[in-house]
Amino acid sequence: MFLDTHELPHGQALEAQLCVVGAGAAGITLALELLDAGIDVLLLESGGLEFEKSSQSLYDGAVADERLHSPPDRYRQRRFGGTTAIWGGRCTPFDDIDFEPRDYVPHSGWPFGREALLPYYPKANRLCEAGDFLYGAADALPPPLRPMLAGFESPSFSTDTLERFSCPTDFGRRYGHRLAAARDVRVLLHANVTAIHLDSSGQQVLSLGVRSLQGRQFDVRARHFVLATGGLEVPRLLLASHDVHPSGIGNRHDVIGRYYMCHLAGTIGRIQIDGPLSNAFHGYDISDEGIYCRRRIALRPEMQRQQRLGNFIARLHHPRITDPAHRNSVLSLLYLAKILIPYEYGKRLYGEERSSLGSWLRHIANVLADPAGAGAFAWHMLRDRKLAERKFPSIIIRSRANLYSLDFHAEQQPNPQSRVTLGGDCDPLGVPRIRVDWRYTAGDLDTVSRALALLAQEFARTRIGRLDYDPAGVEMEMTRYGAYGGHHIGTARMGRDARSSAVNPDGRLHEVQNLYISGSAVFPTSSQANPTLTIVAMALRLADHLKSQLRQ
Repeated sequence: MFLDTHELPHGQALEAQLCVVGAGAAGITLALELLDAGIDVLLLESGGLEFEKSSQSLYDGAVADERLHSPPDRYRQRRFGGTTAIWGGRCTPFDDIDFEPRDYVPHSGWPFGREALLPYYPKANRLCEAGDFLYGAADALPPPLRPMLAGFESPSFSTDTLERFSCPTDFGRRYGHRLAAARDVRVLLHANVTAIHLDSSGQQVLSLGVRSLQGRQFDVRARHFVLATGGLEVPRLLLASHDVHPSGIGNRHDVIGRYYMCHLAGTIGRIQIDGPLSNAFHGYDISDEGIYCRRRIALRPEMQRQQRLGNFIARLHHPRITDPAHRNSVLSLLYLAKILIPYEYGKRLYGEERSSLGSWLRHIANVLADPAGAGAFAWHMLRDRKLAERKFPSIIIRSRANLYSLDFHAEQQPNPQSRVTLGGDCDPLGVPRIRVDWRYTAGDLDTVSRALALLAQEFARTRIGRLDYDPAGVEMEMTRYGAYGGHHIGTARMGRDARSSAVNPDGRLHEVQNLYISGSAVFPTSSQANPTLTIVAMALRLADHLKSQLRQ
């Protein structure tokens, strides 16, 4: 059932057995998993069914260094479906090593191993519409399987693990009808939680204070509460609720908002593959069930341990779009169309480089030199990305010269000095806005620098080609896009020790008996993998725990 705060009398109190705050990937997954479980669920969503500028502006905030982090309202959507309305659809599970305590990765180690999530990953894959939970190329793809890099046999890197791609699936559009028809789940739109009210002991949530931008106010009471509002909004709500705990809920040991991670990503260098064009394949395979899959170059776990490096993967990539010296009509067409590219994707494609008249003219000349190639690409993107329900995941440019750049994506170390705090001003509902101070460490730079050096060494050793890049420029490339995208991780981290973590292995705050966190805020480490698939798997795991608690 869907309701709207506009329809409720001012001051009315709502009650449920379970109240979930936030209808993104985590919140909708929890609600779906609790359908017909005999549990009365109330799902609160700040926005409406579509994008609304007034709701989105509640995400406004400040950043310590605008070069390193996008404004807080970017890469997030305050609406039913959350950020799944704009995600790219890449699905990859975390690796075994990501859960391990590693003495060379400070503050690493989950309170359980990957085996605790394996029962939930297959269903998470289905909810994300990414097909079967098969992430080895030989298992997932039909034969014959063409090599990604012919002749590249390396003890340091593999090329047989996959990324699988969702449609990408907007959870709101895909699953809203199921929640609308539910008897035991109510979805309340335009419901902004502005305060979490505790009992006098500070160990139990009594109610949530909820307001709408139109002036409606009411309380929500429940037996258990889940915050599923994302890695930036979770610390905001906890820190802003400080009437019982002066430093904020769950923050007795100053953990909330700390250890903020994203991912380290960039595009670097020049790769020349020797031999025929068939020696390199950097596009998408299609599985038997019709899922786009892509192989990548992955640093093996045993090499991570041996070299004391974080997790790291790389992909073959086209040359930098902004430089017209590539003389490629398709890349120049993309450059000329940059005004049409969404911010979330455009920043990665173009960076923050400014245009000049001379640059524009050279790109126009590139397009005019090969209008047929540019036209064929434009038709492919219209048909296979814009109009298709299952969209072609990204831009793939086949190099006629076997010439590429390298796109890398690496784990960021947990760093207590990288953090989200409350700023000095408030939003229209009276909630303090956030200030983001994202930082990277020498260990982060070491992971990327030495992994690149090792990969260049392996290219030379196997004689498949050359990877040339400037080692002195790695830090600049690693920070060219700043904190990568919408991967807001670690701000209410999971652990067994309340002095260094916010929630226990079940996702419950150490200090509050009936308040849980769901989402990437609880991840102790970031892996190399995009977080959405693991967010959904963790929500499924939490749903099982809540069922057992609420049935007692």
